[in-house]
Amino acid sequence: MAVGENRYFREALADFVQETAYGNAVRHLADRGYTVAQIMERLEYPAPCEKVRRMVWKHLEDNGVILREEPGSGRHRERFSYVKEYDRNGKPTFRRVPENREEPGAVSWREGFLGAGAAAWAGGLPPLLEEKLAENGAESSYASCDFGRTAAKEPALYERILEALGGERAYVEGLPWERRRVYHRLDSHMREILALLVPAGLYQGELFFLKTGERIRIAGKPFQAF
Repeated sequence: MAVGENRYFREALADFVQETAYGNAVRHLADRGYTVAQIMERLEYPAPCEKVRRMVWKHLEDNGVILREEPGSGRHRERFSYVKEYDRNGKPTFRRVPENREEPGAVSWREGFLGAGAAAWAGGLPPLLEEKLAENGAESSYASCDFGRTAAKEPALYERILEALGGERAYVEGLPWERRRVYHRLDSHMREILALLVPAGLYQGELFFLKTGERIRIAGKPFQAF
């Protein structure tokens, strides 16, 4: 066997062993909102932290929690689900299968702006965003994230962001953010992150609400009605 083929075989075997040992547990805990550090504490099988980080990131991508492309761009995004099956000994396993879903076309956005004043964000998202979230649902609501790009280009600013995140620091630090803008679903983690960073002047980006076709920019500007 050639050296390259032998290395590929060893890597594929290692991936298979790791997936069998703790893949399902990692995905299950990620679905429950655990951070990578919390997942590592709960695994019964020893697992490399970097491997778990990549596994969580891929799972978030597969489930549409994190998008590489701008929401509403109309670009095709393959999505997956996990089917529970049992072997002949009754042991449950999960098989990853692609989902056939119609992808919506590009959204023609209605634009709006929301200021970053601390008073408007006291206690969480402003009422306007809570209303938009209720109308669209979390699965159709996203926020842009530049954590990876900021960490690479402005490490001092990134450290200030981490310090402002409080209990959400572990969630952000645990993910292997790419050095480019990505988009995170407005789940409980992301809502708390916005509520902490925006009034501190540490977030500038865009929120996307797909069902109502609204894009809200947060850049410290006065709010303008749609």
